[in-house]
This record gives sequence, C-alpha cells and structure tokens, in this order.
Amino acid sequence: MNIATQAQKILVLGGSGFIGQQLCEHLARAGHRITVPTRRAANARAVQHLPSLTVVEANVQDPRTLAQLVTGHDCVVNLVAILQGKPAAFDAVHVALPKAIAAACKAAGVDRLVHVSALGVCDNAPSNYLKSKWAGEQALQASGLGNLAIVRPSVVFGTGDSFTNLFAKLLALAPVLPLAGASAQFQPVWVDDLAKLLAILATCLRIHSLPCYKNGVAIVEATGPEVVTFKQWVTQIGQLTGNQRPIINLPKPLATAQAMLMELAPGVPLMSRDNLASLTVPNIATGQHAGLQDFGITPSSLAAIGPSYLKMAGPHSALEEFRKVNRS
Repeated sequence: MNIATQAQKILVLGGSGFIGQQLCEHLARAGHRITVPTRRAANARAVQHLPSLTVVEANVQDPRTLAQLVTGHDCVVNLVAILQGKPAAFDAVHVALPKAIAAACKAAGVDRLVHVSALGVCDNAPSNYLKSKWAGEQALQASGLGNLAIVRPSVVFGTGDSFTNLFAKLLALAPVLPLAGASAQFQPVWVDDLAKLLAILATCLRIHSLPCYKNGVAIVEATGPEVVTFKQWVTQIGQLTGNQRPIINLPKPLATAQAMLMELAPGVPLMSRDNLASLTVPNIATGQHAGLQDFGITPSSLAAIGPSYLKMAGPHSALEEFRKVNRS
C-alpha cells in the first residue's frame, strides 16, 4: 500500500460533521494539510483548532466555488450526505454534487477521490436515499478518475453520533419504546475505525494499485464485528446506559403512520417513510468487497466503545450518577 510519507494537501468536504471531525484529527496527527469548507465558519469549531487545518466559508454546491476549492489539493474526500429530504434534495446532494466534484477534480488535475456511500445501494433500491447513493457511485465511476475509492459503511456509532445517543435519550425518558423496523439488520461500525480507513485511502498515492481495485474503483465495506437487528441494537444501548425498557415491534402499517406523523413535525423528523424503506435492506457486509481487516484495522464493537460515551446519555443515568457522587 503506497501511503504518502510527505504531507499531502487534502480537501475534506463535510469535514465539520460527525465522521469528518474524526477523519480530520487522524489526518492532522499524521501531519497532512487539510482544507474544510463550510457554509459558516462557526459550524467547524470542533476542527478549526487542529494544526495545519484551514476552514473556508464556501458553498460547495456552486461549481465555480468547488473548482477553486479543489485546485491545488492532492486528494478530495467527500462526506457530504443527507438522510432526509425530497427526491430532488437527494439528487442534488448524492448525485449532482459527486458529478460536480469529479468534474472539478478532472479540471484541476486531481486524480485521487475518496467518496463515502452506503451499504445496500443499488439501482432498484426501495428508498430515495439508497437509489440516489447508487446513482452517485455510478456517476463517479463513469467520470474516468484513475484513483477512485468508494467506502460503504454500515450505521456509524461513537461520541456525538445522532443514532445511539438519540436512542439512549429515548430509553431514558420512555417507559416503553415502540420501534419501527425492529427486525432490520445492521453491522455498526465505530467512527474511529471508519476514520482510520478513510485516512489510509486519502493518503494512498495509487489507489488503483490496491488489491480491491476493480473495474475502475476500489470499493470497501466498512462494518463492525457483529450483525444485530435494530431491536437488539437498541436493547444493547439500554443495557449500557442502565435504562432497559420493553421494546414493542411496530407492525408496518403503524410504523408507516408513525413516520408520516413525524414528517409533519417541524424540523428534521426522527423517522421518515424513506428511512423505513431503507430499513428493509440489510445494512451488512456482502462479503463481495474489501473490509476494514484488509487495511489492518480490527473493528471495535459497541460493547467495547459504548461505555465511554453512553453512560451519561440520558437524564435517568445522569441523575443516578449524581446520586452516586452524593452518597459517597
């Protein structure tokens, strides 16, 4: 594996987000120079302190701005994605943006691109999320970039995630938890393991020389060590936080009705009908592509990592901790 020994200039789109923050830390520790564009500099407070990292206020959806950002970099990493939205929004973020990134890379002579997609993508996927992710992959593979890597992660967990922390809070508040898509399968991956993989790929000078490079692209499935159902995952969160609750499997009609009501609420819904459709596709490794182990990464489980950040995730657990302190 041809990892860069000298400092590289890497543009991280979505670098202020949950995964992006971890990736930027890995790249900064290795001495690379990083550029993180964001609509508002305040959004990048978590990474702006890192050495050799530059925050730029910019709209990456604008092709001219994107072309200026890409110029002068050795590699581009695209982490930009949405989980909710109408079909046009999914198309803009998951299809049009990757196309624009590839065009900007070719115009600037940047041949190395690492793109984060998702497990379960295909042209006839049941959700707009998965279909648009697939279309974005296809657009990149058709672009002719010689050093292209596509990473397909399962659900990502870790400090600050919007998944395990959300259910930790719900379990702390609700005496009973109704759960849509309880039988859905996941293979959750720790954010630090995913970030390590992305850092390796971003600094790999010749992605096309990797054993997993086939048909113009290196595809890697980033998954954790265990396959769990949604219900098992939420149960485990309850065990780790000390807030175990009865979990009721919602039948499909009730789950759909619940999602419709959530879509009507202001702000980003906790669950949409498109999310429900995505849950019908197993979010696990297919075994047809490389995995974390192929890059020397031993994936960590929620049981090993969860206690470090889930302990104080909900009001009940926080109150119990307060009681322990005052009893001692």
